[in-house]
Amino acid sequence: MSEQVAYGMNRTLNFSLINRLAAIVILISMVACAPTSSDEYVRIEGVGIGTTYRIIARAESDRIPEIKESVDRVFDEMTASMSIFDSTSLISRINRNQTDSTDLHIRLVLSLARSINAISYGMYDVTVAPLTKAYGFAGSEAQAESNIDSLLEFVGMDKMRVEEERIVKDDPRLQLDFNSIAKGYTVDCIASEIERLNIEDYMVEVGGEIACRGRNPKGGDWRIAVDSPYDGNMNPGENCQVVISMTDRALATSGNYRRYYIDNEGRKIAHTINPLTGESVITDLLSATIIAPTSAEADALGTMCMSLGLERAKEVIEGISGVDAYLISAAPEGAEEDFVVWYTPAMESMISE
Repeated sequence: MSEQVAYGMNRTLNFSLINRLAAIVILISMVACAPTSSDEYVRIEGVGIGTTYRIIARAESDRIPEIKESVDRVFDEMTASMSIFDSTSLISRINRNQTDSTDLHIRLVLSLARSINAISYGMYDVTVAPLTKAYGFAGSEAQAESNIDSLLEFVGMDKMRVEEERIVKDDPRLQLDFNSIAKGYTVDCIASEIERLNIEDYMVEVGGEIACRGRNPKGGDWRIAVDSPYDGNMNPGENCQVVISMTDRALATSGNYRRYYIDNEGRKIAHTINPLTGESVITDLLSATIIAPTSAEADALGTMCMSLGLERAKEVIEGISGVDAYLISAAPEGAEEDFVVWYTPAMESMISE
């Protein structure tokens, strides 16, 4: 099975190997199930990979334990592979140079990350772990005395590669951080498991990243609320900017209105980091909602947009086939509205105010 992920000359995303995450099922036990014929929808909620999750699926209620067991297995695999908050995970051991071995999860995520890095002017980069740690966004306190210029010496995807399933670093201090893609990737893995159970109508949401297929309990498309990007809007769904109706696709929203802090000099420090300058990124773009074939793509592309700012984000998104976006930026001073909205043409039919 090929693990190549590449953009063509027109920036068309060729990510068929991760499409529906067919490759992942080889890591998860295969069980044959009869197609569901139920008109009943079940709802499963819980906590995994440090965030909340929610699944709505057309299935008999007696299948809830079976579905939950599959979901828990995915979360266990994701934690063991890609959690920087678990010191025993594979990525943590790679970061400490205790191993150079990879698994299929890490190789797939790195392949997608490298492709998006190539079209993002270098602004999307999963080697920013030293910087996210320095700013206090990796489970530790901000490091006030960090020398950002020195950290940049071992940040950059051109400083690492995978050879024969092993990580090769140009500098042993290079570290990986998949937080900008891991939730989306986990959603895709769970969706793949649900489809393996022959469930055809479902929505999976992990920490705000979503994949859906088929029809919702009312027989229509799935309706996804996008929050207004006010600073401190901490309650998802409480202040809604727009509702998007969709099916058979994935959605993720990135923004700097929840994960940020004010430093001792009164500056807003957001969790999006510029890998080229080492600075926290504050642009005119407040929120980026991406709709893509997979949640991993949507997750990473949303972060990319936040790093690029509105105009460059529009340029890149318009060049990717099969990807749509709803971008919210700050309105000019004195304007009647708080926000200015831009979206790709295909979004028109999906939007409900």
